[in-house]
Amino acid sequence: MARIKVDEVEKENSLDKVEQILQGAMQEFLKNGYAGTSMDKVAVAAGVSKATVYSHFQDKEGLFKVLVEKLAGKKFNSIFGTQPPEGDPTIVLRQLATKALELMAIDQEHSALMRVIIGESGRFPELAQICVRAMIKPVVETLTQYLASHPELKINDPEALARILVGSLVHFHIVQDVLHGKDILPMESDRLINTMTNLIINNAQASS
Repeated sequence: MARIKVDEVEKENSLDKVEQILQGAMQEFLKNGYAGTSMDKVAVAAGVSKATVYSHFQDKEGLFKVLVEKLAGKKFNSIFGTQPPEGDPTIVLRQLATKALELMAIDQEHSALMRVIIGESGRFPELAQICVRAMIKPVVETLTQYLASHPELKINDPEALARILVGSLVHFHIVQDVLHGKDILPMESDRLINTMTNLIINNAQASS
């Protein structure tokens, strides 16, 4: 029994260390970019030894991958919850899009990380691929399944439509928030969301 408690404490301590390292890594990646960040700097920012960092993460790319996957998973759950979306597309699509844009707009850390990934993608394409695989792919797949489950929408290619929807939201976020374009191309998010939703619903009604 005592051994179990010791194991639990050690596990909790290990998880705490991982969280410390990830927070330190985020701080360094946002400040110095990917190329300018080293495992030494991460260790200092996290307040742990370099050996501790390497005991949890093999290299910088692995650390970056875990960081992005953790953030992506948290954002995905905030938008979709733990169960696949269900219900009237008129309501569900608008709710999902609204939640996604709200979360991206208020999360300054997310916008800053997107700038790092976009800025470093030329030299480090694998970083961008990590982002696409962890952040974009699960959303596209979930939306595709939802759209395919509603034959009344009369969608010929649910995956293509899912990518159009995600692409529109990501483009809006990048222009408005990541590239600081709100004053250059001002638009309320509701206009975009309502127009996208209406296009889908009106198309289904016209095809009836």
